[in-house]
Amino acid sequence: MKIHKIYREQFVPKDIEQVFSFFERPENLSIITPPELNFKIITPSPIPMRQGTLIDYVIRVFGLPFRWTTYISVYEPPKIFVDVQIRGPYSFWHHTHRFFPKDKGTVIVDEVLYSLPFGFIGEIVHLISVRKSLERIFNYRSQKIREIFEQ
Repeated sequence: MKIHKIYREQFVPKDIEQVFSFFERPENLSIITPPELNFKIITPSPIPMRQGTLIDYVIRVFGLPFRWTTYISVYEPPKIFVDVQIRGPYSFWHHTHRFFPKDKGTVIVDEVLYSLPFGFIGEIVHLISVRKSLERIFNYRSQKIREIFEQ
């Protein structure tokens, strides 16, 4: 199983408490997720974020609906939280969200480790489309975060 990595850093001119407060609300994921993924949270709101929280979503990948369940394995406000896929389209998905105060603002760090199912075939699909799709998703996310926090 090959592990792939996405790493993104972004500075926003807002204090860490305000930024963390936005990200710790799963309901805000739909704001920073591209519309073509048709992202919907199944877990009833409000969702209390803490270590051990389970969150169920439905997303569309290549036009097909996938149920996705994440487990919050680490939760240390306002510095870090980690969501781990326990059910979904990937063989492995581990997303670390870190927040650092800097220059009267906050640095947001996303680090995702992931792998695809189906061995060699999954790797070919990754090269052809999954990598590009994830880049598009994180570019969209970055743009939306800029719009939200740089107003």
